[in-house]
Amino acid sequence: MHARPVPDGFHSVTPHLVVRDAHAALEFYKLAFGAEELVRHPGPDGSSIMHAELRIGDSNVMLSDEYAELDVWSPLSVGGTPVTLHLYVSDVDEAFERAVSAGARVTMPLADTFWGDRYGQICDPFGHQWSLATRKLNLTPEEIVQGAREAFGAIG
Repeated sequence: MHARPVPDGFHSVTPHLVVRDAHAALEFYKLAFGAEELVRHPGPDGSSIMHAELRIGDSNVMLSDEYAELDVWSPLSVGGTPVTLHLYVSDVDEAFERAVSAGARVTMPLADTFWGDRYGQICDPFGHQWSLATRKLNLTPEEIVQGAREAFGAIG
């Protein structure tokens, strides 16, 4: 049987999150981001989640529990993450409030930015960083540089 190199519904890059307590994480992402659960496969112990797939907006996200025996760790076990997942939504104020109400911690309050987005950042209860935004203005590169100069002083 012929298989597509990139399965239907996927884009070229798909985040794969490792979390502590994947069952709780799936429920959080449903509540916070309106995620739709697509797949859930139990781990060898019958209670953990070896692999799950969610759809947030038009994008898939893979998810699994951490497995110490396989050296697979969540941000909570390694002291954080340098990665931020960016989520564009039609109403960032509503989406941000929904995520915070579901248990996310605000790391950067919502603000109108010099690059044209209304933008803020949160950390989910599983240690993953998210930025949420709605594009408000389509700016030229020159306008963005000028906005950055005004925000940070002379650059470049």
